[in-house]
Amino acid sequence: MNILLIGSGGREHALAWKLAQSRLLAADGDRFYATPGNPGIAEHAECEALDVADHAAVVQFCADNTIGLVVVGPEAPLVDGLGDALRAAGVAVFGPDKAPAQLEGSKGFTKDLCERAGIPTAGYVRTTSLAQATEALDRFAAPYVLKADGLAAGKGVVIAETRAEAEAALADMFGGQFGDAGAEVVIEEFMHGEEASFFALTDGTAILPIGTAQDHKRVGEGDTGPNTGGMGAYSPAPVLTEELQAQAMREIIEPTVATLRAEGMPYSGVLYAGLMLTDEGPKLVEYNARFGDPECQVLMMRLEEDLGELMLACAEGRLGEYSEAKLSAETALTVVMAAKGYPGTPEKGGAIDLGGAEADGAKVFHAGTALREGQLVANGGRVLNVTAMGSSVSEAQLGAYAAVDAISFPSGFCRRDIGWREVEREAS
Repeated sequence: MNILLIGSGGREHALAWKLAQSRLLAADGDRFYATPGNPGIAEHAECEALDVADHAAVVQFCADNTIGLVVVGPEAPLVDGLGDALRAAGVAVFGPDKAPAQLEGSKGFTKDLCERAGIPTAGYVRTTSLAQATEALDRFAAPYVLKADGLAAGKGVVIAETRAEAEAALADMFGGQFGDAGAEVVIEEFMHGEEASFFALTDGTAILPIGTAQDHKRVGEGDTGPNTGGMGAYSPAPVLTEELQAQAMREIIEPTVATLRAEGMPYSGVLYAGLMLTDEGPKLVEYNARFGDPECQVLMMRLEEDLGELMLACAEGRLGEYSEAKLSAETALTVVMAAKGYPGTPEKGGAIDLGGAEADGAKVFHAGTALREGQLVANGGRVLNVTAMGSSVSEAQLGAYAAVDAISFPSGFCRRDIGWREVEREAS
């Protein structure tokens, strides 16, 4: 079968690495394409220059190259309706259509769905003007959780410790800080607890859990500084016990899938649920309509199933054929190496030498790289995802940082404490 992967980041490199091992690509003549790809993805797939916003061009490429499955990695094409266009042309797609992709495309859509379906989440108010939002602050106590309604590359959430900070942040958001994503702002009550991520595949009816993870959103060690798209992650997340996972399935994931199906917008693809583990049980923080980044990298390291076959089963409504997804019992941990300046304006063009980073079984996924005259260079904010396995978080952490230290990237930086919560728990 010929497969097309859409995307260019570390998530897509991890997907490309795993898809390249699929039996779907085992026959002579099977072709694996990616657009636009990156130097890491190019090790597994033929990279093509397609404008994914031009749905007709993508559909034509699929027709010309007999594509049997399209895997949409990032959220923007899903929210833009690329899945709808491909399905209308008879192409199998891993990823939801535009309507159910609003789970990620609109914070307000998701909060309203939670209210209709009785899904546990934080109390909230949707606001469409600065004046309305400022007045709505009266309904909440500090700290204030402010979320740009639309897509903001993982950076559209502000937690304001004081009323003055909240008002200033709202002025920035409605003033265009996040572009169109901030035209509406959702204000939420602050939830106390530890946050973890739960992943499940679904074809709109059957649901298959596919692992847990914990991300590190803040740029600085000790979880300080501004939010980023993620500075590192590990999987599994021991705080999400089997009991809590079963509760999350029962109270959050299953009602979401059932409600979307009942309302005529069945969801097909991966559901990424950000959960807050409160004293009252798990509550939904947010949904993503695609694999997380860098959570995908650690999930793919642990996955012992054929990813291509799982994705095709989702696309063809056959996910019920699987009773479980086999995952390694080991821990995977990834460290993001970012370009100086991130999450602000990153310093691009810095030379990278991977050296012997992968000598001891670690894997380096390319997130924001390019080749210039044969030299690997930084070409984005988050540049590399250095990933290792171990029998514990502590062991996986040691392996990942040993690989980080084997890399020469003078204009880059990383956090040195990825996994710190679990490392402390393992040591106690």
